[in-house]
Parts: sequence; C-alpha cells; structure tokens
Amino acid sequence: MTTLSPPASRTATEADIPAVVALVESAYRGDSGRRGWTTESDLLDGQRTDAADVAEAMSRPDSRILLLERDGRLLASCHLERQGRAAYFGMFAVDPALQAGGLGKQLLGEAERLAREAWGCRCMEMTVIVQREELIAWYERRGYRRTGSYKPFPYGQERFGIPRRDDLRFEVLTKELGEVAA
Repeated sequence: MTTLSPPASRTATEADIPAVVALVESAYRGDSGRRGWTTESDLLDGQRTDAADVAEAMSRPDSRILLLERDGRLLASCHLERQGRAAYFGMFAVDPALQAGGLGKQLLGEAERLAREAWGCRCMEMTVIVQREELIAWYERRGYRRTGSYKPFPYGQERFGIPRRDDLRFEVLTKELGEVAA
C-alpha cells in the first residue's frame, strides 16, 4: 500500500510557469475544465492566461504565485498580491480531476495565512464573475462576503477570454483576516 505524502505549498519560480499555465487553462477552459466544477467553459472561450501573464504577475513587487504540490506534482495554484492593507487573490486553479477533495480550501487557507502573517494584510479581496453562483457560494462558506461592488468584464481584450454572452461582470468579494501577529 502506497502512502501519499501530504500536499506542500511553495512560491513558484520561472521554471514553474509552463505548469501553472497548463493547470489554469485545464481548470477554466475547454473540455478538460468541464471535468471539474469550477470551469468557465460555458461563459468564455479562448485562453484564461499565458506565460507572459504569469511571468508578469511573478515579477511585480509584493506579488507571487503560490503552488500546492504533492511529490513534485502540481495540484493547485493561485496568484496573491499585496495591495496596501489588503491582499488580492486570483487565478485560483485546482486540477479538475482532484477538485472537491479539500486542496482548494488548503491553498486558500495558506494564501490567507501568508497575507496576514507575512504581509500584515487585514483582508483578502477577489473578483468573481457574477454568473458563477456555485463558486461564489463556495467562497461564502469560507467566510467571504459579497460586497455589492462590481467591475466590468474586459470585453474586446481576448487575452482574458472570448465571452460567450454579453452580460458578464465581476463582483468583489472580501474577507477579514483577523488579527495580525505582532
């Protein structure tokens, strides 16, 4: 009987960029994304991200891509960026074949811990396409709240995807992260 080692998190390096892009694309687009429950395939075609996007996010100060791995296999990733007293959480992806197994919850918790303890952030913010009610509900179960604040979808900018409908927009979700360790 083989025992799996527990998943571990780390910050991505340039060498991880192709794997991060492949994971994000598999979780959000096309037929592979339909294997999991977080797909945007019914809302958007085209790409979700590319190597230049991921490299640019990694190069900004106070910005990193976090990975969750087991025995060298990439399981999940996210982008985390400090923006003053808040941290922005985005580009969250879990391997579609492994979704609903607690990996996303684990990586989200690690991102919240890092934002609070390493950066002193008091809250986490994110944007989610409003039509993704099931995903918004998942975040709400983890303490995020809908703010009623919206941002427009970047129509006409195919690097963010090709919309399949004309009513897409993002809602801002937020969560207080509690006390920051002194």
